[in-house]
Amino acid sequence: MKMQLRVLNKARKYLLIFLIPLLFLYALFQGGFVSWFLFYSCLPFILYCVSLSFCPLENLKVTRELPKNVFKVGDPIKVIVTVKKSFFLPVFYFLIEENFSNNLHTTDQQGFTKELILTGFKKECSFDYIIPKLPRGEYFIHSLTIKIGDPLGIFESKIKFNIVNRFVVFPQYSELYYRALEHQNNQGSTISSHHYQRDISMAVGIREYRSGDRFSWINWKASAKRNEMMTKEFEELQSNDLFVIMDCAQNELFEPIVSFTASFLHTVLKKGIQVGLLTNNKKRDSFPIRGGEGHFQKLLYHLAKIEANNTSPIEMVLEKEIRFIQQNVSYILITTNLSKNLVEKASFIKNREGSFTMFVIKAESMVVSESEKSLISIANSRGVKIIIVREGNFNAAFTGGDLR
Repeated sequence: MKMQLRVLNKARKYLLIFLIPLLFLYALFQGGFVSWFLFYSCLPFILYCVSLSFCPLENLKVTRELPKNVFKVGDPIKVIVTVKKSFFLPVFYFLIEENFSNNLHTTDQQGFTKELILTGFKKECSFDYIIPKLPRGEYFIHSLTIKIGDPLGIFESKIKFNIVNRFVVFPQYSELYYRALEHQNNQGSTISSHHYQRDISMAVGIREYRSGDRFSWINWKASAKRNEMMTKEFEELQSNDLFVIMDCAQNELFEPIVSFTASFLHTVLKKGIQVGLLTNNKKRDSFPIRGGEGHFQKLLYHLAKIEANNTSPIEMVLEKEIRFIQQNVSYILITTNLSKNLVEKASFIKNREGSFTMFVIKAESMVVSESEKSLISIANSRGVKIIIVREGNFNAAFTGGDLR
C-alpha cells in the first residue's frame, strides 16, 4: 500500500504537467469564454503545483533549540523549531511533525507533535511549544517531518530531517538540614558515627599479619626475627566517608526514595563529605566513594534514569556486595521495607565495619506497625540506627524521624 502511494505521488507531478496542454487544446478546439476562462483560472494553480514539486526540500535549514539539556521534575520545557528556506518560491504552509522517543510519547504529550505554519513569502519561520511537568528520565526527540502543499490540496510533498535532541529530567531534590548521624554504643553512651582510616605515613607499632592487609604494610625485619608475618600498625585518622545503598524495590514509594537519595547525596557532598552509591537495580550499579560537584552530577544522572527493577532482595545484596566495598566508612541504607532478616544483616555489617544507619521511607498516611517498632528497638540495641522518614518531610531524617 505504501509503495502504491509513493508511485501515485510521483505520477501526480507529471500528470499536472500534461494537464496544461490538455486544457489548452480543449480551449483551443472548444472555443468560447467558458473554456478559456477554465484554462486561465487553472493555469496559475497548476504552474504553482508543478514548481512546488521541484522545490529542493533537502536544502531547508531546520534547527530545534532547547534552553538547556538538564531539567528538574516539574520544570516546563520550551522547544523552539526554526525553518529557513533557500529558494524564492513562496510556500503556502509548513506542516511540522515532531518524532518523539517512546518514553516521551507515554507522557501524554501528543498535542505538541504537530504544528501548521502559514509562511507565504517569508524565508524564515519558527514556532515554539512547551512540554509541561515531565517525570524524571532521559528523553530524546529523534527527528521531525516537514510537509508542504498548495492551498487547494492538489499537491503535497514531505521530507524527514534527522535532528536529535537529548535532555535529562533530574529527580526533585533539596538541601536538607544535616547534622552528623549518631548511634548508641554497647555501653549506652552516644558517640559520633565518624570512622577512622589509617595514616600510612606514620607507623606506631607492629602486629600479626591479618587477611586484607596490604603487601606494602609488611615489616620484613620483624617478620624475620619472629619467623612469622608481621605488619605495621598505623595511626588512625578520623574519617566521615559514607556509602549509600538504595533499594530499588517495585512499590508506589520508589519516586520518594529516589528524591530522598538525591537530597541526601546533595546535602552531604555539599558539606564536603565523600560518598559512594550502590543501587539495587537490575544492573546493580556501584559508584566509588568520591567528593565534589562532578561526582554529584554523575550520581544525579544515574538517579534520573534508574528504574524499580531489582531482581534480588536488598538483604542478598548486602550479603554479596558489602565485602567488596571499601572499609572504614559509614553505611547508609535507604529502603521502604523493614524486616527481621534485614536487621540481622545490618547488625552483622555494623559489628564488622562499625556503623550502619537505615532510612525507611513511608507515606504520610502510613502507620508504623508494632512489629516494625519492635524491630527498630532490636536494631537500636544492636547499634543499628533506624530512622522513619515521611514523604514530603525529609528534614525529619536528621531530627529523629517520625514513629507515628
